[in-house]
Amino acid sequence: MAVSRRTRVHLIHTNDIHSHFEVMPQIHRIVNDLKRECHDQGEACWILDIGDHMDRSAIETEGTGGMANRHVLETSGYDMMTLGNNELLTFSKQELNELFQDASFHVLAANVTDASGEEVDWIQQWILREQEGFCLAFIGVTIPFTEFYQLLGWTVEDPYHILARQVSRLRREADAVVVLSHLGYNHDRRLAAEIPGIDVIMGAHTHHLLEQPERVGDTWIAAAGKFGSHVGHLMLDWDQVSRRLSVSGRTIPVVNISPDKTVLRLIDEDRVKAEQRLSHPIIQLEHDLTIDWFGESSLGNLLADSLLSWVEAECALVNAGQILGNLYAGALTRGHIHQICPHPINPCTMTLPGEIIQKSLEESLLQDVQHKEIRGFGFRGKQLGTMNVAGLDIVYDPNGVPTERIREIRIGGQPLKSERLYRVATIDMFTFGIGYEEIQQGTDLRFYLPEFLRDVMAQHLTIPGVLERAQRRRWHPTG
Repeated sequence: MAVSRRTRVHLIHTNDIHSHFEVMPQIHRIVNDLKRECHDQGEACWILDIGDHMDRSAIETEGTGGMANRHVLETSGYDMMTLGNNELLTFSKQELNELFQDASFHVLAANVTDASGEEVDWIQQWILREQEGFCLAFIGVTIPFTEFYQLLGWTVEDPYHILARQVSRLRREADAVVVLSHLGYNHDRRLAAEIPGIDVIMGAHTHHLLEQPERVGDTWIAAAGKFGSHVGHLMLDWDQVSRRLSVSGRTIPVVNISPDKTVLRLIDEDRVKAEQRLSHPIIQLEHDLTIDWFGESSLGNLLADSLLSWVEAECALVNAGQILGNLYAGALTRGHIHQICPHPINPCTMTLPGEIIQKSLEESLLQDVQHKEIRGFGFRGKQLGTMNVAGLDIVYDPNGVPTERIREIRIGGQPLKSERLYRVATIDMFTFGIGYEEIQQGTDLRFYLPEFLRDVMAQHLTIPGVLERAQRRRWHPTG
């Protein structure tokens, strides 16, 4: 009878932390305690992040260009990561080059290449790792938001095509194939069902938590939730005689774990650096600028004016919920603007018929629409809010029949015509059918990257006379 000769390796994984620095010291303690236990047992251990570790809504990330995240990843001993959409979509190519050049961990992204055809030396498609004769291939893929990535100079190919080709090749070199997948739960299940030869998929993007790994065919799927709430731990047992792989795993809650003091100090140091870099004054405010999520306000008007000034359009539409707080009299810095507008949301333009513009403006007068809670698609606020506008004047009856309150809309001084097509400045969130859903019907879309709404507003504030213009009313109640 053949004697079993087993090799055990450990994969410790995180995903979709989104710059929740407050849990990173606890994660550090968990992964390093696990790593120490593995080494004490003579078993290999690799630490992996499956993307969206970074989120520029956090001041530590925004003010350091992501270096605060890299410092934590390196200090915690991560071995490899893949790119999430928050890394690829919210940083310019130059910023990513500076961020990941010479990092101590590997960045795996098999379906990401430079659109210019130049080699990106900090991106690898896959790597091989061996422990006691057991060879593992690690390969990373990310979600292909193709049109957006092209604007930033990246080509992101279909991950299914890439994996189908590469996995069959890697099977000739490795005993097991592990995919770092920033594609989402449904895609992970489809990968498992359609592409033979994948042993393990560690997932992300849809923020799903699998407390224990799921099996789909011959493939095991794992994921550790969102915002650093859990750390995933997979154990891979390879029988070198039968050449069979067994997989088991768990997720470890981060709550009640004591933080590592070294990482706490590191984050504090980077936070101070970030605050200093964002502390340079843009202008001096003579008066407060306030936001009202449920009515017209000077700060909401300023945001709409900023959009219209940034692009070529006839009017601008943006929800008041994009602004999370007021700006107060005194020196105004980029840090202040980041605090009230942290979202990684970009400007865009589209063509809309007057009928859709009017319908969206009518919706914005409804309380249930104004109070609608929005999650995802870059939005880091709470509620949708009413519609802030530029280039438009709207006469309405606050006490009128819902969806029939508007009496007149003028655009550029002329009556809005239902059938006419207008060029509209707005935000990319609306193109996904989020918030004011009719706006997704817009055509001839153009996206403006990498600038966020806060960048557009900061630039607009340097133009003389904009604060006075923002005070001018656009919504005119009757009666």
